[in-house]
Amino acid sequence: MVPVARPPLRNGRVAVDGGRIAWVGAPGEPGEPAGEVQDLGAGVLLPGLVNAHCHLELSGLAGAIPPGSGFSAWVTALVAARAAAAPESLDAAATAAIEGLAGTGTVAIGDVSNALAHLPALGRSSVDAIVFYEQIGWDPARADAIADAARDRVAALRPSLPANVEVRLAAHAPHSVSAPLFRRLVAERLGALHLAESPDESAFLIDGDGDWGAFLGSRVGTVAWTPPRQSPVAYVDSLGVLAPGLLAAHCVHVDAADRRRLAQSGTAVAVCPRSNRTIGVGLPPVEELRAAGVRLALGTDSLASSPSLDLAEEMAALQRELPRLEPAFIVHMATAGGARALGRPQLGTLEPGRRAALAFAPADASLTSPEAFLTSGEARVRRVDA
Repeated sequence: MVPVARPPLRNGRVAVDGGRIAWVGAPGEPGEPAGEVQDLGAGVLLPGLVNAHCHLELSGLAGAIPPGSGFSAWVTALVAARAAAAPESLDAAATAAIEGLAGTGTVAIGDVSNALAHLPALGRSSVDAIVFYEQIGWDPARADAIADAARDRVAALRPSLPANVEVRLAAHAPHSVSAPLFRRLVAERLGALHLAESPDESAFLIDGDGDWGAFLGSRVGTVAWTPPRQSPVAYVDSLGVLAPGLLAAHCVHVDAADRRRLAQSGTAVAVCPRSNRTIGVGLPPVEELRAAGVRLALGTDSLASSPSLDLAEEMAALQRELPRLEPAFIVHMATAGGARALGRPQLGTLEPGRRAALAFAPADASLTSPEAFLTSGEARVRRVDA
């Protein structure tokens, strides 16, 4: 058993009462309650996985966009593919992706959405879903209208949302959201954004041109704007965006000063290494972010840029990319780190009082390093009904 909150336990047991963990330990340890025992067989019991960054509504675009073309080219292809896809096929793919999450041991997600069309499907699932309603708006003249409409839609949705679904406001990124819109969204309690994902983003904020400038001009025309000549992290920090409770996805292109800003602000970062590889933007400096004290979580991103929504596969990919990174830390990112980043402290560890959101990966009984097994690429994690 890998409780995450304490070292692994051989032959570990979890007692569950009323959907909550009542006791964690090894057979015969003090406090073990009496009751029926469900033997899962040989394997690893762990907290359910928390996918801190995905885009379920893009699931229908799996395989539709060539990899490795760079960020601006990839976004151009994404916009075209999404416009060409039938809405009903996108809805069906999102529903299928949601239904498949339990088979990957996922108990909670941070999902980014522009349309919110899949909220009913999320409500029918067993997944705890924090849905970030993403806003895009480069023209400062439209900032108030966009922010007002987003705020009003979220407020109208809240009374009828299923118990397992929460909707928060999000901004797309500093290269697609104007400064006035950022300030309005911060005032309405901004929950998430994409940040420092690509060289194109960084270059655009320095000189206002390049591939992203060309793409933006083709979409919205000419908008008067003076580049801040700052890194993406420094720029959004100057707008008051970085704060405790904010979740920043990617953070691939961050220097030492950026990492300090992220850590000091209490901003959490969800890294998605497979997606970054697919798009061709580099890899997040996980070890350096960790050393700076940044709170780290793990996400898969969308099926448009990642081969699966399986967080165990994402753990294995990160381990391959960073073989010196301890498996225990990677598992922490995929469980407790994600739970904290999404504001779900009742998830992510096996401790008394926490929700009994459990997962299990079958393994040989001779296994000696359960955390290394979980990041090896051999683990097949599934949810456990408790």
